[in-house]
Amino acid sequence: MSLYEASFRVKHECPYREISERHPDLTIREWYLSDCQVVELTSPGTPASELLDEIDDLGTVLHRSVDESGLHVVTQSCLCSLEDSIIERFEKYNTLYQPPTVHRQGWEHYSVIAFDESDVRALLRDLEADRDIEVLSKTAITEQQIPHSMLAPVDQLFEDVTDRQLAALRLALESGYYEQPRKTSLRALAEQTAVARSTYEEHLRKAENKILTNAGQFLRLVTTTSTGDPLVVERNRQPEQRAD
Repeated sequence: MSLYEASFRVKHECPYREISERHPDLTIREWYLSDCQVVELTSPGTPASELLDEIDDLGTVLHRSVDESGLHVVTQSCLCSLEDSIIERFEKYNTLYQPPTVHRQGWEHYSVIAFDESDVRALLRDLEADRDIEVLSKTAITEQQIPHSMLAPVDQLFEDVTDRQLAALRLALESGYYEQPRKTSLRALAEQTAVARSTYEEHLRKAENKILTNAGQFLRLVTTTSTGDPLVVERNRQPEQRAD
């Protein structure tokens, strides 16, 4: 099976696009989380005061530095006002978004991966209906590794996992439960909490199940270009005949 990777850039009404157009040396990288955006802004040289004012209006500034290498700012803003998210369109056409979105000189740059080329074509046609779009590359990925830059969005991996399930999973991980050999037991883990062993185990198993289910699409992408099944190869390997 082949995978298809597409890179393209679009223009539409967006505060980040408008800022990058007014300040052509500015690069904006945008990550989507479950309920917010984290945005990194970088620019060489000393920034103009009007740029700093515009950045302050984007959201909560988490980090800001200006030195000989230029400007570096990290902000966080709410997603509640976003409508018709382009990320939702990626999901509609079964394409996997590769963060971050990069805004530069008035363009938004995106990369996606899909199992079927027809899904990529359908997505691009949809975007052409209400955005200026330029396709930068569209490539079949065969017999090679998935790009290491493709990171699974954290909010997708932990979707529907409750706080208690996350707490149970973190305790098990930090206590060495998943190491070989194990450094602790379910009973010992439960004794560190305020719940019964059966309740703790239920939280842990549900967390494991949800995370593995959410990671399924990324697992398929990582393994789909592999040649052969190593487990099948191992199972079919015949033991060597010992010489008499």
